[in-house]
Amino acid sequence: MFLPTGDARLIALDAKTGETCKDFGHQGVVDLKTDMGEVKEGYYQQTSTPLVAGNVVVVGGRVADNFSTGEPPGVVRAFDVHSGELVWAWDPGNPNTSKRPPAGETYTRGTPNVWSAMSYDEKLGLIYLPTGNATPDFFGGTRTELDDKWSSSVVAVDVKTGQVRWNFQMTHHDLWDFDIPAQPLLYDIPDGKGGTQPALAQVTKQGEIFLLNRETGVPISRVEERAVPQGNVPGERYSPTQPFSVDMPSIGNQTLKESDMWGATAFDQLMCRIAFKGLRHEGVYTPPGLDPALQFPGSLGGMNWGSVSVDPTNSYMFVNDMRLGLANYMIPRDKIAAGASGIEMGVVPQTGTPFGAMRQRFLSAVGIPCQAPPFGTMSAIDLKTKKLMWQVPVGTVKDTGPMGIRMGLPIPIGMPTLGASLSTQSGLLFFAGTQDFYLRAFDSGNGNEIWKARLPVGSQSGPMTYVSPKTGKQYILLTAGGARQSPDRGDYVIAYALPK
Repeated sequence: MFLPTGDARLIALDAKTGETCKDFGHQGVVDLKTDMGEVKEGYYQQTSTPLVAGNVVVVGGRVADNFSTGEPPGVVRAFDVHSGELVWAWDPGNPNTSKRPPAGETYTRGTPNVWSAMSYDEKLGLIYLPTGNATPDFFGGTRTELDDKWSSSVVAVDVKTGQVRWNFQMTHHDLWDFDIPAQPLLYDIPDGKGGTQPALAQVTKQGEIFLLNRETGVPISRVEERAVPQGNVPGERYSPTQPFSVDMPSIGNQTLKESDMWGATAFDQLMCRIAFKGLRHEGVYTPPGLDPALQFPGSLGGMNWGSVSVDPTNSYMFVNDMRLGLANYMIPRDKIAAGASGIEMGVVPQTGTPFGAMRQRFLSAVGIPCQAPPFGTMSAIDLKTKKLMWQVPVGTVKDTGPMGIRMGLPIPIGMPTLGASLSTQSGLLFFAGTQDFYLRAFDSGNGNEIWKARLPVGSQSGPMTYVSPKTGKQYILLTAGGARQSPDRGDYVIAYALPK
């Protein structure tokens, strides 16, 4: 088994003993900072599981967003599963680099990266890479032609060589941090001729769902290029259009109106209405500008890294989302205060560009989203008909509330979700990625909640299932380390047994 670490190492372990595999790399370890140039602490790390594909283990990496141009490279590398030897590398900034860069050089810095989980089709021999952006996120005037080619895309590469077979871009010249956040779903759907076709479903932060032929990259569900708002930032360039997946449901990305503003009190709502009227908002692709703008969904989504699950008995795909807006504007370099970091929110420096950026969640004075709930849902989409079959709010305010005060009330208004779902053949859908501390089971046919269990803290993980050969029982297993917006943290692995 392969373990990635927060300090950019790849460790091979014996699954039976937990001992390192000494023949892999150097005493069981591959240093992923090799050929990367200067890597400051915290600027490059692994945030998703490695992908084992045939005889290689493939890794990308997360880079620290928005600090500067020229951050660590976004290279994707494949290592031999036995020896740890480098087999191939895909450097988005240099198509001539297929393994290590020339002596004394590094992989191209600041390129689009792959921080989420990848997928693999053994029959086609293809690995599917969900890419991020060239750094930084909110100013693209310094990006190269290759940066713009590969960012915010699904890139299919050959498992043996790393050579690109096809690429489909889901945001052009991304200025919103709409990098592809989730593992592509591989699933065969009816071709209308009595057979099936190999499909790939990709969810996005902007609430669009793209359905592609995974052999060719050609859309199965119709995609239209539509005109989008333009900006006014000097030195920036703007894509005149963006792709919209018009035949698949869009989730949680409506253009907001003043009447959509909400609040815990009448005063709270009034303040949100005033704030909304002071922001430019022309839909999902409202660009950052010199004046404050509202991006909805924000940079968290929409959909995020938990990806989707599917029930093959009815071809339902299950999608969880969050609905959080982002208020932002660009700040000229000479107006940025020293020490700006904006790791979560606030001013990000974007050093190397003419502008920093201010980012704030679009929240009320008491810390709840300004738009009306739900703030997170679970949806079922029929992949045969491409229709939304049901949608329910997920999560309560039991463990959260205004100003961070727990309300203790099981009111199911639907809270932001972050995590993965699990669909079983028995017609159940398990999910724990809510702001309250529960693992829930839903009827996958209609979305009704039929069971829940209290967790010690929240979870951002995806449940897994297995059948024990000893007991014959089916188990549901998950980790609970704390919900994203919760101060409560833990370190739990919890198993539940289903009746025989």
